[in-house]
Amino acid sequence: MGCFHSKRVRPPGYEEPVILSAETPFTVSEVDALFELFKKLSSSIVNDGLIHREEFQLALFRNSKKSNLFADRIFDLFDIKCNGVIEFGEFVRSLGVFHPNAPLEDKISFAFRLYDLRQTGFIEREELKEMVLALLHESDLVLSEEAVEMIVDKTLLDADSKGYGRIDPEEWKEFVFKNPSLVKNMTLPYLKDITIAFPSFVLTSEVDDGEV
Repeated sequence: MGCFHSKRVRPPGYEEPVILSAETPFTVSEVDALFELFKKLSSSIVNDGLIHREEFQLALFRNSKKSNLFADRIFDLFDIKCNGVIEFGEFVRSLGVFHPNAPLEDKISFAFRLYDLRQTGFIEREELKEMVLALLHESDLVLSEEAVEMIVDKTLLDADSKGYGRIDPEEWKEFVFKNPSLVKNMTLPYLKDITIAFPSFVLTSEVDDGEV
């Protein structure tokens, strides 16, 4: 037991659990468990202690080649340094937003940036349409072009209270307060049990009995 920490291989961007725990909703033991998860993900294709986009896709879909708008945007948001990889500190801080105890404001902000595809500081009509189409695709639903346009128009009408034809952060916040289901997926309940069960979305990183 005394040799554990001395043998731990620290990947690029590694930060001490005590520091990450102080800046996120996770406890120190939960950060330690996340490190084990991070090691699995970051070595699934390239064993360099960093999560690459393909490894992120592999974790979500068991397929490193599958293109997905949501996965790409989430990867980009996790990649805080914008250097094409996710470091351990970035991984923990970003997952912290999905923790049940994370502030609602953080979840609303993350969701806004998720939908702000072109990073203009606004959710434009075309971005809204892209996200609607992506949601339909993920749900294997097929709607006519007319139906999609109606959904987009209705959403924009309800959210764009200032009438500028786009949604700003303030309007988005008000819209979410009226429609809390919009950020329902921003909370992953099992992150509270991270020390006994890794998140189920990590399909390729199953925990052996000896690790629990």
